Amino acid sequence: MVRDGLVGIGASAALLSCSTHALAAEDAPLLLAGLFDIDRQEIAALTTGGAVLGFSVVCAILLMRNRQRAARIETQLRSELHAVQTEADRFRAMLFTEPQVLISWAAGETRPDISGDTALIMSQDPQAHQPQRILAFGTWLPAEPALRMDHAVDALLDAGEGFLLNLTTTTGRAIEAMGRAIGGQAIVRIRELSGLRRELAEMTLRYKELAEESDTLRGFANAAPYPIWARHADGRLVFANAAYVHATEATDTADAIGRNLELLDSDHRANLAKSLNDNQPFTARIPVVISGERRIFDVHAARVGHGSAGMAVDASEAAALKAALLRMAEAHRRTLDQLSSGVAVFDGQRRLAFYNDAYRQLWDLDRAFLDGNPDDSSVLDRLRAARKLPEQPNFRAWKTKLHEAYHANEANKDIWYLPDGRALSIVTTPNPEGGVTYLYDDVTERLDLERRFDGLIRVQRETLDALGEAVAVFGSNGRAQLFNPAFAKMWRLSDEAMAQHPHIETVETWCRPLFDEQAVWQTIRGAITSIDNRAPVPLKMDRKDGSVLACMSMPLPDGATMLTFQDISDAENVERALRERNEALEAADQMKVDFVHHVSYELRSPLTTIIGFAHLLSDSSTGPLLPKQSEYLDYITTSTSALLAIINNILDLATIDAGAMSLSLGPIDIRQTIAAAAEGVQDRLVHDRIALQVDVADDIGVFIGDESRVLQVLYNLLANAVGFAPHDSAVTLKAARSDHMITFSVTDRGPGIPPDKQDKIFDWFESHANGSRHRGAGLGLSLVRSFVELHGGKVSIDSTVGRGTTVSCDFPLDQSAHRNAAE
Repeated sequence: MVRDGLVGIGASAALLSCSTHALAAEDAPLLLAGLFDIDRQEIAALTTGGAVLGFSVVCAILLMRNRQRAARIETQLRSELHAVQTEADRFRAMLFTEPQVLISWAAGETRPDISGDTALIMSQDPQAHQPQRILAFGTWLPAEPALRMDHAVDALLDAGEGFLLNLTTTTGRAIEAMGRAIGGQAIVRIRELSGLRRELAEMTLRYKELAEESDTLRGFANAAPYPIWARHADGRLVFANAAYVHATEATDTADAIGRNLELLDSDHRANLAKSLNDNQPFTARIPVVISGERRIFDVHAARVGHGSAGMAVDASEAAALKAALLRMAEAHRRTLDQLSSGVAVFDGQRRLAFYNDAYRQLWDLDRAFLDGNPDDSSVLDRLRAARKLPEQPNFRAWKTKLHEAYHANEANKDIWYLPDGRALSIVTTPNPEGGVTYLYDDVTERLDLERRFDGLIRVQRETLDALGEAVAVFGSNGRAQLFNPAFAKMWRLSDEAMAQHPHIETVETWCRPLFDEQAVWQTIRGAITSIDNRAPVPLKMDRKDGSVLACMSMPLPDGATMLTFQDISDAENVERALRERNEALEAADQMKVDFVHHVSYELRSPLTTIIGFAHLLSDSSTGPLLPKQSEYLDYITTSTSALLAIINNILDLATIDAGAMSLSLGPIDIRQTIAAAAEGVQDRLVHDRIALQVDVADDIGVFIGDESRVLQVLYNLLANAVGFAPHDSAVTLKAARSDHMITFSVTDRGPGIPPDKQDKIFDWFESHANGSRHRGAGLGLSLVRSFVELHGGKVSIDSTVGRGTTVSCDFPLDQSAHRNAAE
């Protein structure tokens, strides 16, 4: 519409322009004024507007021509672009005829262009094909190949260095990665290796590995400090290291190989060649002259492939050390031969390698026998035959244990008591080079002295161990031998009097002012002077000064008796106070039970009267009641019944605590008992809109128990669960039979019980609403636990705050357990 308007305006402007040019300039205004009856100013304005409209029409025509030309150019470019795209698709199809990935970086760009089959190197994870994941080579290559790939790509991008790598992905694919700088771009091509190409790549890789291994071995051989060489099958030297060149005094390796220089003399070379011709390795210690110095080498040679290889290890220092060691061993032998202790050294083959003269004299063995290097077992067998070894019930086992020293790491000490009365100290020491060294010492006299000395030390040690107590030691003659200051202080005795070694009867006389019980002193005298039945005797003494002593008579090894006295007054007073406190608590508890029992009985009598009169008033035979009176009477009946139930519960608990409760055991039909308990809470279930779900097997059967008490347990569990369960919820009662138990469990979906209150819910008068409708005296669960335990069972609780509570009761099936519980 805009275009049509412009055309109309342009046509009008054109007509006006033509008309205007047809008239003379000076006559045009007059003519127009005459024709249209307008003045000159209006004519001028119309002339100017027509000129503007004419210019606009010309511009519109030029714009339309430019648009037409642009459309023709665009069509031509689209045609050429389509041809280029077709050619590119053809090249791409030719390029990706086999699975490969191309990664290219334009000059100056850091973000690459990735094309091709990325599944060749990546997993099926959609995120794995993102460019940042593909360039993170560690996501699809193992650590070492990924590092090589990173370095190669960095060199390509930074310096344009090309590379060709054969790698294996984490999925096990063999790939070839090639990088080149082409046309100002860095391009990396990754393709899978298969068939001949893979074999060629593997062979190339193996060749490189072998070359690297060969270079490594050659480098190691050249760096080795001892001569190493290799020869061809015809004997020509083909390799020699720097040590070989130095040993043969050649200028360099080429000189040694060119002149085929020999390290060994002709005789040794002949022996070496003979061993190699027999396909046997050659090993020998050979003297070699190097730089005018004679040295000892351990030469090792073996046939390798089509030639042989050898090396010579300088053993000059080892040979010198061995000679020095032999000289030192000989010096030690001479020294050991002068000792009074018997020494015998057995080698790794358990043969006698050395003995001194003291050893021969100690065992009285024939020198010719010892010089024949007998084995260890033969020596022991000869000594046993001569009855010179300790008597053993199992000689073979004893000898085996003795020979464990050959495999031990540390020396072992023992004492042999010989049949002739001697005592020998034997030390078996394993030798570093193998074998054992035996060191024998005659310790008969030393042991005798130690035995007598240990008797005295043992007495003193027993005394010293009791220094914290009052201690006195009386000999077998009844006289005091030792005492400590604590003894004299405790019994108010003088040190001078005790130093006279008084008899126990005298000491008793001195101590009687503090303690004069004849029976206790007679026991002490008997413990000191008796010969038979010597055993520790504990005693307690309540002295006249109010202190309490713990006395212990301890028989000693030498026939003496040690008396110890410890003041236990504080402990005794504490024990006495605790005992009295416990008795008082027990009395108070019994008083509480008696009080509750008495009060309950006193309350039940008038309560029974109230209930009876309430039932009498509710009977129609007594006359009609007003509705309000009936309502009040119902309140009285309900409250008195609840109060009577509480009183009965208290009486039951008091009876159980007093130990007077007995069970009437008999068979209990589980399903009927559950039904009776459910009937008792039916009105509360209906009132609170709570569903009771009973889960009991049809073959649950019966078990032995007190039916009324089990019914009371189930009723209290259901009443407790209904009180805590929210409206429109469910309470579940389950019964299950096992090999030895019948288990009842009641579950509600109430607020649950906090962990800090779960241990108290079975106590008397413990009631916690926890935000529920439950109100009660807190006796129901106490009765449950008491009745279940009276049956020999147990009660457990599992509660989670906000999720509900499950109370489980286990009743045993064993009738003997029921009888014991009832009793």
